[in-house]
Amino acid sequence: MSLVLDPAAQDLLFREARTANTFTDEPVTDEQVQAIYDLVKFGPTAFNQSPLRVVLVRSAEGRERLVQHMAEGNRPKTATAPLVAILAADNEFHEELPALLPHFPQAKDMFFAERPVRESAAGLNAALQAAYFIIGVRAAGLAAGPMTGYDPAGIQKEFLDGDHTPLMVVNIGKPGEDAWFPRSPRLSFDEVVTTV
Repeated sequence: MSLVLDPAAQDLLFREARTANTFTDEPVTDEQVQAIYDLVKFGPTAFNQSPLRVVLVRSAEGRERLVQHMAEGNRPKTATAPLVAILAADNEFHEELPALLPHFPQAKDMFFAERPVRESAAGLNAALQAAYFIIGVRAAGLAAGPMTGYDPAGIQKEFLDGDHTPLMVVNIGKPGEDAWFPRSPRLSFDEVVTTV
């Protein structure tokens, strides 16, 4: 059985998509970011939680503040990417549930009254949305460079607050010269999938 999605789109989103390590200086526009969000906001989350929050870092001052919290190997590419997004989980996402889940507004208090439960749900569902975001960046014809090599406490203090947990930092733009490392291997179907 073949996939319904056109092979060129499969390549764009998955097979040919790579984590970029260098970028051109071509800007990423607000319109592109809006189009990415308008596509990926429809990706499913449990209870339609939608806990992902995005901080776009465009200014030189913001970039300088961010780079100091990145791991040494991630600093040069973060300093030069046209746009950097800090993806975070909103641990108070439940406040939006009555609007996001109008047929079941009591879910807010029934399932998410306790902070540890919210943090767990927010982390899982925002990570799911972060994956959608990366695919949306690729769908816009841009390259994404997601990174988890950074000081989470530093980024939280500098850009977020105690109710938001950083998940990853994503460099975004058109790939530059020597943007790719060699493709790393992937596990086979049989190594991943078990049938019972």
